[in-house]
Amino acid sequence: MRFLYLPLLATLLLGCGETQKNTEIAAWEEQAARVKIIRDDFGVPHVYGKTDADAVFGLLYAQCEDDFNRVEQNYIWAIGRLAELEGEEALYSDLRAHLFMTRSEAIAAYEGSPAWLKELCNAFADGINYYLHTHPEVTPKLLTRFEPWMPMYFSEGSIGGDIERVSTRKLRAYYEKGIAFPESETLDLAKKEAELEPQGSNGIALSGDLTATGNAMLLINPHTSFYFRGEVHMVSEAGLNAYGAVTWGQFFVYQGFNEKTGWMHTSTYTDVLDEFVETVTEIEGAPMYQYGEELRPVRTSEITLSYASGDSLSERTFPAYHTHHGPVTHEFEGKPVATAMMWDPVRALEQSFIRTKQDSYSGFRQMMEIRTNSSNNTVYADADGTIAYFHGNFIPKRDTLIDFSRPVDGSDPGTDWQGLHSVDESILVLNPPNGWIQNCNSTPYTSALEYSPKRGDYPEYMSADRENFRGVHAIDLLKEASGITLDGLIDLAHDPRLPAFEALIPGLVEAYERQKDPDPKLRAAIDVLREWDFRTSETSVAMTLSHFYGTQYGRMGDYPQDLSDMELMKYLGSESADAERLSVFSGVLNSLISDFGTWELPWGEVNRYQRINGDIRQAFDDSKPSIPIGFASGRWGALAAYGARYHNNTKRIYGTRGNSFVAVVEFGDKVRAKSMLAGGQSGDPQSPHFDDQANRYANAKFKEVPYYEADVRARAQEEYRPGQRNK
Repeated sequence: MRFLYLPLLATLLLGCGETQKNTEIAAWEEQAARVKIIRDDFGVPHVYGKTDADAVFGLLYAQCEDDFNRVEQNYIWAIGRLAELEGEEALYSDLRAHLFMTRSEAIAAYEGSPAWLKELCNAFADGINYYLHTHPEVTPKLLTRFEPWMPMYFSEGSIGGDIERVSTRKLRAYYEKGIAFPESETLDLAKKEAELEPQGSNGIALSGDLTATGNAMLLINPHTSFYFRGEVHMVSEAGLNAYGAVTWGQFFVYQGFNEKTGWMHTSTYTDVLDEFVETVTEIEGAPMYQYGEELRPVRTSEITLSYASGDSLSERTFPAYHTHHGPVTHEFEGKPVATAMMWDPVRALEQSFIRTKQDSYSGFRQMMEIRTNSSNNTVYADADGTIAYFHGNFIPKRDTLIDFSRPVDGSDPGTDWQGLHSVDESILVLNPPNGWIQNCNSTPYTSALEYSPKRGDYPEYMSADRENFRGVHAIDLLKEASGITLDGLIDLAHDPRLPAFEALIPGLVEAYERQKDPDPKLRAAIDVLREWDFRTSETSVAMTLSHFYGTQYGRMGDYPQDLSDMELMKYLGSESADAERLSVFSGVLNSLISDFGTWELPWGEVNRYQRINGDIRQAFDDSKPSIPIGFASGRWGALAAYGARYHNNTKRIYGTRGNSFVAVVEFGDKVRAKSMLAGGQSGDPQSPHFDDQANRYANAKFKEVPYYEADVRARAQEEYRPGQRNK
């Protein structure tokens, strides 16, 4: 008889589920009623909410309208479910994510968060889920529901960050014993990495002494993959009024400004990740690791991951090992290695949001003491005229007699981290007398030239003391700076000089001139280079020749290992063999003639911008429309970096990364800013804002930022509440 009641029970449960769903929808609609989104003439969403959580709800809703594909993709990667889409090859990316944080740990972190942060995380999930509810035509690739614990996978506010320094290649070798990577293969990988567009950014702060108005200015110039961040404005009645770039799926402005302060992050080369070689033995079937005079148990667990296999999902289970240093990620000389890095998701998220609401240097400085912005430097300016530079933020204290650039002995307690350096103990520049600060992923010891910190005052692990051509370029420009306007700062940030070629190309010309019987087929091209002023432009043939020569020589030249790219170009320009230089150049001319029918190619004919569709990885096509770009790779010292990280067997070069979101900001009684975005705000090819900034981008024609509500309304194209937009 009891089986007769099962249909009734199922009906009751279904009814409970429907009631719960209706309650949730009602809560979403109630929050949406407290939010308004105003989109300006470039589609930038200006999101207004009563509370900070309301602004977050509206921000995530607007992000999903612009590019849900990228929001979802970032979380698929971050939470370790990429292989469910991409197959077995992505398993080690997923395993890496789970080694550093499991779902249960992320949930526990969320549940242990301060109430205000939980509210923001709830609003994050609710904003995305309400978008999916109001857009049933959108079919997620994998994530049909977003949870408030998901932002915990942001290691310190940026998708990626430190965890990408953990090699999935080494992780795979550890779990699939017998895989070997020959030294020649390792060297080839290093050469290929060197020829790619450098990852990094430019930040420049100017004091009022150098500006036309007497107000401090800030250049916000991240170099990321194109469309990696959208442009947004978040406002609440709780004091939030931040404008800038947001990584898809984040709930705070990552690089930007408010009315009083501005912040720009550049990738740091501070040592924030260490590898500990563990001595492990088995006692009664349990692994133990040596730590001083004691044996400690290795924490063991299993991680089961799904991966796409044909039209279905398969599973694979991995053993996971942790010591107090961190998860075991690979081997070194036959021993397991545990990797330690900053992993404090709650405080990292706190710092990232608190940063956006500071109104003075004192508050900003206090926020930096949270010390979880581990992968970044920060260039700062404010309305009081203060400029500053923080080199790194999370910096573990270490024994300075130990070389932490290599794996260290984990059995020695002396290798353990000894707390964190305070901001006062870290490399800091504050209001230097020269009136400017720059960081272009270069050494902090030239950040303010003669007023820079002194390398001998800091432990070696605090910074890799390597200059690059972008840093050299910025310093040369800033030494002559005066009376700078916002437009003048834009011009400075797009200065076409390329100092790498000043080091490389004269050596090629000299090698040709030293020949007793020079090859006549090279003469005309050498003459073009001899007359060049080392400045890039769409019309420059010398730029085309130099780009391919520098790239090819770095790829195939005979040179000492362990040179920085700057050192490499100097070596190839002054110390390499003449015959090698000329041989490489001859090969470049032959390749250009083979591909294009001539070597006399203006740079803009070769270097192009193309956005065909909303795919994260574009399938470039020489037969489809594109526009010429006069900018050059940051590898050559271009501040306005433009380069490729992949290609589709095309003959032309299509940019994939470099200048993406760029802004110049002036602080005074009121804040004023101009900005530019690669392509456009929307990832939808049908949107008018898919590529409406492409030609502006090519010509460095920035748009005025409408920051104050009256200005926003003057530029408004749409105003609506989430769920009520006219489609």
